[in-house]
Amino acid sequence: MKSLAKFALLAATATGAASAQAAVVVLDFEGIAPYPNSNNVLIQDYYNGGTASNGNSGTNVGAGFSSNALLICLNSTATYCSNTSRGGIGNPASAQGGLFFLSGSQTYLNYAAGFTTGFSFNYTAVNQGGAVEVYDGLNGAGNLLATLNLTTTASACAAAYSAGFCPFSPFGVNFAGTAKSISFAGVANQIVFDDITFGSATPGPSVPEPASWALMIGGFGMVGAALRRRRGFATA
Repeated sequence: MKSLAKFALLAATATGAASAQAAVVVLDFEGIAPYPNSNNVLIQDYYNGGTASNGNSGTNVGAGFSSNALLICLNSTATYCSNTSRGGIGNPASAQGGLFFLSGSQTYLNYAAGFTTGFSFNYTAVNQGGAVEVYDGLNGAGNLLATLNLTTTASACAAAYSAGFCPFSPFGVNFAGTAKSISFAGVANQIVFDDITFGSATPGPSVPEPASWALMIGGFGMVGAALRRRRGFATA
């Protein structure tokens, strides 16, 4: 019995380790406003325990945006609310909203708790590129941890989406240190971001690394072997 409990604990530890390794925070900009919307909702503290400018609140993950950060409505084949769309590419649960700005040359995302390891997002910028910078202080203060220079992206979606800014392209970076703010820069109304991801250089929900899967499978295998031995002793 003690051996069986030991194996079960090992498997649970393996599963927990894999889950911790896979855990990331993704801002997908869904649900901030009813779909479709008029592209005039400020994101504000929707992800920071407060509300967007329309009064809606979301899950508090500790991420707040500067005053010019707006929600953009993304086209589907049945809804046309902007000149931007995912074009059916990527996570279908993240196809209705994104981040953009209409004033200034950049918008900030502050993450006071800090994040490490990696950072990523999807973006579209057909006419003008942009840049993203990661800092270890709030509002772009402190040390610069990473700079991502964003080239223009192709406008290559099917006509059914009626969107010139389409599809989105993934971009990510690994860095050392603890980041607390991100600058999303470019020409106003010329760049859109989606699936902003903390803790991974690949945007969107993650899956366990191969090593983690191997650890989990090995743990479950040991539990299975122990159970088989236990059944063998009982029937004998």
